[in-house]
Amino acid sequence: MRKSFRGGVHPLRHIGEGKPLAQNKPVRAVSPDVVVIPVGMHLGAPSEPCVEKGKRVKLGELIAKPVGGLGLPVHASVSGEVLFVEERQMLRSRPELCIGIQNDHLDEWVELAPLDAARASAAEIIAAVKNAGICGMGGAAFPTHVKLSIPEGKQADTVILNGAECEPYLTADHRLMLESPERIVAGLKLILRATGVKKGVIAVEKNKPDAIVSMQQAAAGESDVEVLPLKTKYPQGSEKQLIAVVTGREVPRGKLPIDAGALVFNVSTAAAIYDAVALGKPLVERNTTVTGCVAQPDNLRLRVGTRYEDAIAACGGLLEGASKVFAGGPMTGLCAADLEATATKATNGIVVFDEKQAKAVVESACIRCTRCVTVCPIGLHPYLMRTDLDRHDLESAKQHGLLDCVLCGACSYICPARRYLSSSFKAAREELAAKARR
Repeated sequence: MRKSFRGGVHPLRHIGEGKPLAQNKPVRAVSPDVVVIPVGMHLGAPSEPCVEKGKRVKLGELIAKPVGGLGLPVHASVSGEVLFVEERQMLRSRPELCIGIQNDHLDEWVELAPLDAARASAAEIIAAVKNAGICGMGGAAFPTHVKLSIPEGKQADTVILNGAECEPYLTADHRLMLESPERIVAGLKLILRATGVKKGVIAVEKNKPDAIVSMQQAAAGESDVEVLPLKTKYPQGSEKQLIAVVTGREVPRGKLPIDAGALVFNVSTAAAIYDAVALGKPLVERNTTVTGCVAQPDNLRLRVGTRYEDAIAACGGLLEGASKVFAGGPMTGLCAADLEATATKATNGIVVFDEKQAKAVVESACIRCTRCVTVCPIGLHPYLMRTDLDRHDLESAKQHGLLDCVLCGACSYICPARRYLSSSFKAAREELAAKARR
């Protein structure tokens, strides 16, 4: 097995990639007074609300039903009274339908229906995962039950758990691997049974030696589970790069990981699968790193729907000079318009930059240095794609690999001309997606 991939960068190496701010902080739970839960937290059609203002709901109760083949149910993350069902501005360009709930802090659970994890069949596991509303928790938010259902004619020989957490500043998965390694391994075993795959690999970057040891101890005696240390390099945790490193195979252009005989899940997703099957719990909370320009950087267990304002307040508030807030890490995260945005199932980090860090750079002309080509983990030519887009030539950009780009931001990070490369690629792909919908 190879331990690295071509290209990549080492962002913020001089400060340990920003991780020392929170990596030694154990996860602590936060339960806000109000949650605002978007019904479209996953890839696919937004769910349909099935509660009204004034209704009292229990923790874990169904509040929105799935719509379409990629639909997922949404559950109450607190017990209390529904305050509203209305559109609110979140991270997307348009307002999203959300359900607000006043927390009564009683945490009165709906009746749960756990399965015998040791005997549950593949069909029962997949159904439990779907009913729990689990989607990928590493950022993509792809419905997990769909990924567990391998299409006819396809097969995989390896399941990879992504514990790389290569994004700067983020340490939530690191803490999960230290504090709940047994849940991760148990979730991986359930994934193997659900998919019929015989081999599981837990991949962790070498800058987390304590997490590697923790996972090795939890996996001891499991002949079908291996813990694989990876070279520390961004974007080591990208799905295509993980598959190349672990299996030595590349995902064919325009294809999915299953076409390379592999399935990739985040370690947090595996833990949520265990909770859904063995405990009967829907996905209503997750570990999130709140760090950067805040008084006390920390790792929090946030209820889905927690406002950024409440999460930051739990960390002592903003420091003077706080200027920009990211949902996720600074390489791939989205900027929040304000602190009313709320944590979703895919929110692994809330990172605050100060004025110096957040200052916008001014683009200059491309000097054809090809550094972007050197660091691209896919082997694309980002400067050519940007040239195509500057000419409004989407078709040519597609031929140069626009749809294969993993939007990791490595090209933008390394560019001496400070060109907005990755963001322009993301905007172009959204334009293509909008055209396809129309």
